[in-house]
Amino acid sequence: MSTEERRAVRVGMVGGGPGAGIAETHRTAMRLDDRYALVAGAFSRDPDKSRAAARRLRIPEDRVYPDYAAMAAAEPKRNDRIDAVVIVTPTDSHYAIAKAFLQAGISVICDKPLCLTVSEGKELKALADQGGLIVCLTHNYSGYAMVRHAGRMVRNGDLGEVRVVQAEHASGWAIKLLEKEGHKQAAWRTDPGLLGDASLLYDLGTHAHQLARFITGLEVTEVAAELSQIVQGRAIKDNANLLLRFSNGARGTLWASMAAVGNEHGLRIRVYGDRGSLAWRHEDPQHLRYCPVDGPPQVLAQGMPGLSPEAARWTRVGLGHPEGFFEAFANLYTEAADALLAKAEGKPYAKAELGFPDASDGVRGVAFVEGAMRSYRAGGSWTPLESL
Repeated sequence: MSTEERRAVRVGMVGGGPGAGIAETHRTAMRLDDRYALVAGAFSRDPDKSRAAARRLRIPEDRVYPDYAAMAAAEPKRNDRIDAVVIVTPTDSHYAIAKAFLQAGISVICDKPLCLTVSEGKELKALADQGGLIVCLTHNYSGYAMVRHAGRMVRNGDLGEVRVVQAEHASGWAIKLLEKEGHKQAAWRTDPGLLGDASLLYDLGTHAHQLARFITGLEVTEVAAELSQIVQGRAIKDNANLLLRFSNGARGTLWASMAAVGNEHGLRIRVYGDRGSLAWRHEDPQHLRYCPVDGPPQVLAQGMPGLSPEAARWTRVGLGHPEGFFEAFANLYTEAADALLAKAEGKPYAKAELGFPDASDGVRGVAFVEGAMRSYRAGGSWTPLESL
């Protein structure tokens, strides 16, 4: 079939009921390239809320399930079964939901992080590999066109040997004690009984870590971590400063914070090599600053002539027309759609070098968090990440 003739990828969603913010981003991303049909769901633990969400999304009543286990059990028996499940629940539930669907032979699209331990991640990856299933982890920042171009420039040698990487995801969204004001997202993200002090690293640190890996092609091998508290009265640490060592000997830093007052989203990365440097920040995603060692600084703009095929593919509207968060999510969803339909049609599929994050990325993200927490508990000593 040509792309135009291909059927829609059928998906179900776990989570995403009334008031679930990130779920609407996922649903918008699915619609952008018209590659998906949302046909089933278990949208909330509250049956009334789940049915209300289903009605708004025009989901048939017989495809609204009381919980994810019922959906994982029922969907494989249908002729029009879902191709994948989309998981948009709080972090601590990702593993159990992903496992249930992978065991049922259904591919997974999951909001990050994939799970909470390396052993869980390895188990999920093994299930996917054994079943020939797709796992797409929606680290959406790797879907931006100029992030793709940065990754291609590093691999092309434009920076020479990478020597220093500085990554930040330091947001100011929780500079107040929102968790004590009825803020649903803040409540579970700062609950010491769920993720504890590691919550900040699972939530924001994994994004900065994945962005550094994606652009440089390098792995973090060791970490020295210090966690601290900015907002007094908070039950968990809300600030983290990390030193990094990379697989090629490069050094780096990573700053993650939910209470960096004055910062907006706060995601940025700078990569320095012996022939040049790159800088990108999420609040100006159209542009990539490139400084070659023997030439003047350049600001590369999305849509300009001469960019890499990886950037050109995901430039939808051309030079000077801003693209952003929804589009980056949609780019990952469209790549995942190609993989899911290839699987459904029994065709081979090879994920691009600069393609959507998968189960391997999920395992490495969790290994990063576990290594950082071991370092923090040991007083910030250099700690190796688990080899994968």
